[in-house]
Amino acid sequence: MSDEKIQGYAQAILAVASAESNGAQVEDEIYRFSQVLQSSEELKSTLSDASIPSARRQQIVEDLLDGQATRTTVALVSMIVAAGMGSDIKAIADRVVGLGAESRDKAVAEVYSVVDLSSDQQDRLAAALKSATGKDVEMKIIIDESVMGGLLVQIEDEVIDGTVRTRLKQLREAF
Repeated sequence: MSDEKIQGYAQAILAVASAESNGAQVEDEIYRFSQVLQSSEELKSTLSDASIPSARRQQIVEDLLDGQATRTTVALVSMIVAAGMGSDIKAIADRVVGLGAESRDKAVAEVYSVVDLSSDQQDRLAAALKSATGKDVEMKIIIDESVMGGLLVQIEDEVIDGTVRTRLKQLREAF
């Protein structure tokens, strides 16, 4: 899909979420849904399959998100799927999060960890990232077992890799 179309969907989602007075929550829920979608090829292909009636694809979204997300998020994701944009949910969600953070003068940091971080750990990491980059950050914690330990942080075009996986790889290459 074109960058302009993704931008248009992201702006429309933010406008609806703002009008519903739950912008940050909708941003987070759409982002989390896109992460779940990325981890399931079967779900991603089902929601992108034009041969499946749009009403059925929408019902799948509604069943998955029922009780897990606001009605606004369910309606917006359902609309994206009905429009035949299921394969673009990740790109749209990333743009929604980016535009939302930008509107609050913050950068988005995707933090990959094998475990969820406590609020204290998140606060310390946010302070360290601000010190390193000079920017306030909004963190999106992504649980990824392949990390093994440590953290992988992507903030804009910069990657900070402090994972056990990478350190083990470096050790193997050194010997």
